[in-house]
Amino acid sequence: MNLSYWELKNWFTNVDYTIVGSGIVGLHCGLQLRERFPESKILILEKGLLPQGASTKNAGFACFGSLSEIIDDLKTHSEEEVVALIQKRWQGLQLLRKNLGDAAIDFKPFGGYELFLKEDDSTYVECLQKLPFINELLKPLFRNDVFTKEVDRFAFQGINDYVVFNPFEAQIDTGNMMEALLRKAVAQNILILNQATVTAYHENKDGVQVTLTDFSFGTKKLFFATNGFAGKLTNNQVKPARAQVLITDPIPYLDIKGTFHLDKGYYYFRNIDDRILLGGGRNLDFEGETTTEFGQTELIQQRLEWLLQHVILPGKEYTIAHRWSGIMGLGASKNPIVEPLSEHVYCGVRLGGMGVAIGSLIGKELADLV
Repeated sequence: MNLSYWELKNWFTNVDYTIVGSGIVGLHCGLQLRERFPESKILILEKGLLPQGASTKNAGFACFGSLSEIIDDLKTHSEEEVVALIQKRWQGLQLLRKNLGDAAIDFKPFGGYELFLKEDDSTYVECLQKLPFINELLKPLFRNDVFTKEVDRFAFQGINDYVVFNPFEAQIDTGNMMEALLRKAVAQNILILNQATVTAYHENKDGVQVTLTDFSFGTKKLFFATNGFAGKLTNNQVKPARAQVLITDPIPYLDIKGTFHLDKGYYYFRNIDDRILLGGGRNLDFEGETTTEFGQTELIQQRLEWLLQHVILPGKEYTIAHRWSGIMGLGASKNPIVEPLSEHVYCGVRLGGMGVAIGSLIGKELADLV
């Protein structure tokens, strides 16, 4: 790499803390390190032009789990684990709001709704039966019932009569959130370099030698905040999971407000700028969507369009404006991995599709490992 003396001196000399990944976790890690070590030199490396993964590509749900998702989690996790995970997500959301302010992230407490397709009666019946039990389970956290049964007032089609409402759920503007986070990091004298891909690292007794594509430098501590892209360099049990999304053009007189879940959280939609944003469908092809490649597939896009036409906006005219995808980090457990990999290397990954909720808290915990 053709670096000048000035570039070497200002960016790559006497680096105390290097963070890989400039998403929600990486930026919060940097901010917490700055608070703990005011005089330190902090460098964040990002392989994309903008934060890769899911931080700038998610749907902007300030949520902590739909009723069917929580019931599903209880089949593979203990009650204590599920409650602890929901508590962590809830605390993370409050930390995000405290750090950035509701105005900066366009926080709108419209509440969240879970819909049940008529073809999925078994999940519908199970959720209504277990709703009181889940409310009791979560009452120590929220002091009130989280979930209530309501009649659908949005004129959706092909769903069962009742929806499940959660007043604690909200929506945010993902772009505003990440822009505010980036501004805050820069204001705290945290250096952020984009299109800088870490290919390897080598630990020695004093720190870590970090290798980029054609250049290496030394840092005292190294943090991985790469979530779905973490597997290769951290050797952690993190699997990438692609999420495909589409958004409509503005729709006149759109009356839908809130965040909406379908099919155990595998589908989700919301209003934004008089548009409908809809994503999901990974459950149609788990193997194919276990990838770090961005893109769309005909199978999933057709299902999203079917839901839009027949369930969400029946009889309405609309056009699809844009499509994209993001990469989440999942695993056998929904518990995040926040741990030292060695004396000078740490990671905070596997956010389980809940990065908006727990990303800020995981970033703080990652920095506090030092």
